Amino acid sequence: MANHKSAEKRNRQSQVRRIRNRANRTRMRNAIKAVDAAIDTGSQDDAQVALSVAIPVIARTASKGTIHKKNASRKVSRLTKRVNKMQAAA
Repeated sequence: MANHKSAEKRNRQSQVRRIRNRANRTRMRNAIKAVDAAIDTGSQDDAQVALSVAIPVIARTASKGTIHKKNASRKVSRLTKRVNKMQAAA
């Protein structure tokens, strides 16, 4: 437990940031799951729409500092590759 005034403030700030980061990460994961679901169903149009929604969400999560920008880039790249592969197979 924090004993100093500055430590108590730091604790409050950490809790607020943790909640904010958790919400951002959850939003990103749900967007990625939507792309995965569209790929699993085999719907090219749905996959493309879900990807176009997911890319800005992932970028926003990185810009807020919740995830690293290279982590975001890797996620976008892998999702895009999967959607393109699905379209090429059809």
